[in-house]
Amino acid sequence: MRPGPSQDEIRRQNLGALLRHVHVHGATSRAELTTALGLNRSTIGALTADLVSAGLVSEGTPKETGRAGRPSLVVRPESTRIYAYAYSIEVDRLRAARVGLGGAVLDRREMARPRGLTATEAAPLLAGAAKEMQQAVPPGAVCVGTGVAVCGMVRRDDGLVRLGPTTGWVDEPIGPALGAELGLDAPITVGNVADVAAFAEHARGVAAGCDNVVYLYGDVGVGAGIIAGGRRLTGHGGYGGEVGHMKVVRDGQPCECGARGCWETEIGEHGLLRNAGRCDARGREALLAVFDAANRGDARANAAVRQAGDWLGFGVANLVNIFNPEMVIFGGTMRDLYLAAAAQIRSRLNANALPACLEHVRLRTPKLGDDAALIGAAELAFERLLADPLDVG
Repeated sequence: MRPGPSQDEIRRQNLGALLRHVHVHGATSRAELTTALGLNRSTIGALTADLVSAGLVSEGTPKETGRAGRPSLVVRPESTRIYAYAYSIEVDRLRAARVGLGGAVLDRREMARPRGLTATEAAPLLAGAAKEMQQAVPPGAVCVGTGVAVCGMVRRDDGLVRLGPTTGWVDEPIGPALGAELGLDAPITVGNVADVAAFAEHARGVAAGCDNVVYLYGDVGVGAGIIAGGRRLTGHGGYGGEVGHMKVVRDGQPCECGARGCWETEIGEHGLLRNAGRCDARGREALLAVFDAANRGDARANAAVRQAGDWLGFGVANLVNIFNPEMVIFGGTMRDLYLAAAAQIRSRLNANALPACLEHVRLRTPKLGDDAALIGAAELAFERLLADPLDVG
């Protein structure tokens, strides 16, 4: 028989559970923590004292209680002292942020990304953004890690970007390249942008409290972050969620992955602009111009939006039938398409999804907006700290 966990292991698990709760939910009273974690008051007091000593949380009296008697102390994450760097590498832009414990975005930078920029070329730009933000870091603050969100297939074991068709990356080691530029001791974790955005929305966004979620993210291509049973579903090697490469048209339009007839050739940037007669245009602004033209009565733009909306509803129906989610979230350019063609999408979804799978599905846009990828990347960086708060230097 395996021996039970030691007292030290139990203590560390409880410390992680308490810190995670405060990280996700914000300022929480000791009384609320006692109820939420199922621990007694003295244990909560001892755990909180350990976290205060480590500089991870602070305690204080609530501003207002409205009740007689001695108020329960409130535990707050040390957001300005404990932070992570977060990056989002997208097709046309690079974004960087310094995110405090508790999910607060403390500082941010954004710059254009020329298409074709490699990982080794992107790393100095991202590191430069971090060095600019570092100037505003208060004395004694601690960086506990760095998270990177990338449009592409990311190998779970080491963060290698195996394939990014829309960014032109093949076997790009963005983690090591960025680590060499940053020169930090804190680890770097790399994830797919749709996956980390789903992670963020599930933890503190529109999907909080939902254990089965599909987050559709569009840039030039289309990917998905999937939460099943409350856990991220990334597949054996970390490559799960490449829903944009479902084959929907036999011998259809060529895709940047090398195949034909992929779903993203119908709902992604290239497909929508092609059908709108704007093959020479590209980027999110070009897509927004098509949606605006359709809204103003342009017949070709309207037909292109309706066709893309029909295909989006068709694919979402398949995902609903496979994963039976409580919620489908439309992020990135999929948000723009959803808002422009919601009626078309719902009509196709209702026609194609199984009634039993459809009856509880909610369609939503991200609560965190474009910050979902950055906050999700930061969540990757915080995971090591939250798993064992006293083992992170």
